[in-house]
Amino acid sequence: MSAFTGEFIGTALLIVLGDGVVANTILNKTKGHGGGWTLARDLRSVTLADVYDALGTTTPFGIGVRDPQPTCPIEKGVNRALGEALREAESLLMTRLRSVAVADTLSKATRSSKATRSRAS
Repeated sequence: MSAFTGEFIGTALLIVLGDGVVANTILNKTKGHGGGWTLARDLRSVTLADVYDALGTTTPFGIGVRDPQPTCPIEKGVNRALGEALREAESLLMTRLRSVAVADTLSKATRSSKATRSRAS
């Protein structure tokens, strides 16, 4: 990958994810004239799980139990079942994210964008 392409993609990640969010994990910062952010690794080795981890998100799902210490035995059972289901779903999601490289996602998005533009012309 050329230096230009690496810097372009590094900048795009910053725009999407926020300055410094992925610093030293996916991106390196250089100082001085012509400095900026560059890719720390080949995009084929960066997975969606790497990006997820770099963001520091604690849970991928915005649902959960309302009362972690309920007194109702039925609510306790529902909380337990919901917790197990969410842990299982998160495990499956992370397994999937580890199998998808950012390069593959970028490639598919580029092809899709080109196809959309060609249909519009």
